[in-house]
Amino acid sequence: MKSKGQRHLYAFDVSVALALTAVYIGFARLTADDGQPVYTGPFWLGCLIAAAVGLPIAVRRRWPLAVLVTVLGALTTASLLDIPREPYAAAGLAAYLVGLAEPTRRSVAALAMTLPVAGGAVYLGEAVVTPAEDGRGAVGVAGLVLLVIGGAWGAGFTVRSRRAGAVREQRRRSERALDEERLRIARELHDIVSHNLSLIAVRAGVAGHVAEADPQEARAALKVIEETSRSALAEMRRTLGVLRTEGAPLGPIPDLDSLDSLAAEAHRAGVDVDLTVHGTEGMAEGTQLTVYRIVQEALTNAVRHAAPTRCQVTVEADTREIRIDIADQGRPSAPGQPVRKLPGGHGLLGIRERAMMYGGSFEAGPRAEGGFAVSVRLPAEGNQ
Repeated sequence: MKSKGQRHLYAFDVSVALALTAVYIGFARLTADDGQPVYTGPFWLGCLIAAAVGLPIAVRRRWPLAVLVTVLGALTTASLLDIPREPYAAAGLAAYLVGLAEPTRRSVAALAMTLPVAGGAVYLGEAVVTPAEDGRGAVGVAGLVLLVIGGAWGAGFTVRSRRAGAVREQRRRSERALDEERLRIARELHDIVSHNLSLIAVRAGVAGHVAEADPQEARAALKVIEETSRSALAEMRRTLGVLRTEGAPLGPIPDLDSLDSLAAEAHRAGVDVDLTVHGTEGMAEGTQLTVYRIVQEALTNAVRHAAPTRCQVTVEADTREIRIDIADQGRPSAPGQPVRKLPGGHGLLGIRERAMMYGGSFEAGPRAEGGFAVSVRLPAEGNQ
C-alpha cells in the first residue's frame, strides 16, 4: 500500500514521462529552416524511439537500473539518427534513481557504463554521423551530457548516503536509549531488592527473637514481612514488564474479551457458564490479565470437581473496586447419594496470591444451597 507521498512521486514520474515522450515525438517531426525534416527516418520509428526515451521514466522508482539501460539505448539511437539532441534529461532522471536506490557497487558500475556510452554517442552524432559541430563543439555537447548524467547520479547517491547515515544515527540513538533504560531498570531492581530484603531480614530477626516471649510482636513482624514482600513483588512485576521486546516470542496477552472463549472451553468440558461483565471499560492490561487468570482458575476447579454443572461468572467494576464472583451449582447427586463436598485445589492458592498481590480480598468455600463459590475483590487503584 503506497503512502500519499509515494503516490505523488509516482504521479510526478508519469507526468514527466508523458512530457518527454511528447517532446521527442515533436523532435521526430521537426524541420530545418529550409523546410526539410531534420530527422529523415520513418515517423513510426521516431515515435518508437520517443516512447523508449520517455515512457520508462514512469516506472523508474520500481526498476531504476532497467529504466536507465532502456533510456540510454533509446537516446543513443536518437543521437545516431540525428533526432535533435538535448542534454539527455531522461538519462539524468534515470541515473538519479540508480544513485538513490541501487546498492553502491551496482550503482557505480552502472554509472561507469553509462558515461562513456552517452558521451560517445553524442560525440559521434555531432561530429561524425551528421556533422553539425567541429570536434571542439562536439566535445562540449558531450561534456554537457556527461555533466547532466553524472550530476544527477551524484545527487541521488548523496541523498542515499545521507538517508543511510540518518538511519545509522537513529539506530545508535535507539541502542543508546535501550542501554540507558536497562541501566535504569537495573538500578531500580537493585533499590527494590536491597531495600525490601533488608527490611524483611531485620523483621524476620525480630520475629525469631521474640517469637516465644512476645507472640504479638512476632505476629506484627510477620505482618510487616508479608506486606513488604507483596509490595516488593508488585514493584518488581511492574519494573520487569518493560523488559518485554517486540522480538520476544510472546503470544497475545489474554484480556476480558477472551472470557467468552474461556466460557466456551468450560462448556465443552461440561460446565455451562453464565457470564456477566460490566463496567470494565478502560481497565489496564495488567489488571485484565489478573481478572482473566482468576476466572480461569475458578472455572478449572469447577470443571475438575463439579462437572457437569452450571456456573455463574460475574465481573463488575466501579470507581471503588473490581468484583469477581464465580459460583457453581455443584455436581448433581444421584438418588440416595449425599451431596459431594467440593474441595479447594492448588488453583485457589493461585487466586489468593493474585488477589493479595493487588491488595485485594479473597473468599472461597461451599455454598449453603450446594456448589462452590469464589469471591475476589480488587481495589480500583489496581486498575490504574
